[in-house]
Amino acid sequence: MSQITTQRDGAVLLATIANPPHGYMDAETESELETVLDEVDTDATVRAVVLTGGLSDVFVRHYDVGVLETLGRDLAARDLEFDTSRAVPESPYHVCLRRIATMPKAFVAAINGTAMGGGFELALACDIRLAKDGPYWLGLPEINIGLLPGAGGTQRLARLIGEGRALELILQGRTVGPAEAAKWGLVGQCVAGNVVEAALAVAHDLAAKPPLALAHIKRLIRGATSRPLDEGLADERTLFCDTVMQNEAIAQMAAFNAGRRDIRAMPPDDPDTV
Repeated sequence: MSQITTQRDGAVLLATIANPPHGYMDAETESELETVLDEVDTDATVRAVVLTGGLSDVFVRHYDVGVLETLGRDLAARDLEFDTSRAVPESPYHVCLRRIATMPKAFVAAINGTAMGGGFELALACDIRLAKDGPYWLGLPEINIGLLPGAGGTQRLARLIGEGRALELILQGRTVGPAEAAKWGLVGQCVAGNVVEAALAVAHDLAAKPPLALAHIKRLIRGATSRPLDEGLADERTLFCDTVMQNEAIAQMAAFNAGRRDIRAMPPDDPDTV
């Protein structure tokens, strides 16, 4: 049984992750996610992706803790030692999250229910997060079972909301509801209605943006906190020049200068878009 189903909606791909009955992330589901990402990466007609959960009130509950316990027992039996001078290689799930974060296409998380641990780390890897209003929990509570977030949570959350707030949430193992998550900046919006419809609307808007400009902006912002300011500014100047010379940008600037285009919006059927 497939754990992830996909549906095309124009230039947007909707990927729905189920894995019943609990909605865990596991090896089979991450393998299917890898296949979906391969499709997105190689299909130029896919400009944006929406990820959501297929179970009621579950986005991705968390990574299967049974699998993690087995891993822990195996490593302990082998008497291995770990230190940060020798990095552990990425797992397939780590690779998937890195690809989502770095792929030059937009990813929107339509969080329709519980997303903790590895499930919330999937949402953190996306570019934009929308959460359905309701009685469920988001966060990185791994410390409550003796662990730490292991799929990017400590790094991406700190970059998203700042070191102090990330420490407060992760050290305490706190989970929050969607409304509070929006106040903390964990998600961009808490949606009272259909979160998938809202996410698709955002994704279609992103898909209508000039793809090169979107890819460059994502690359610059994603790397903003991991390199010196001077280096980031130099990259920004260089990629600005790469976008300003594109035919699409020239046509849209000409339309703006002629009074035919509003810089605040991008009409989907703009005759000046080439």
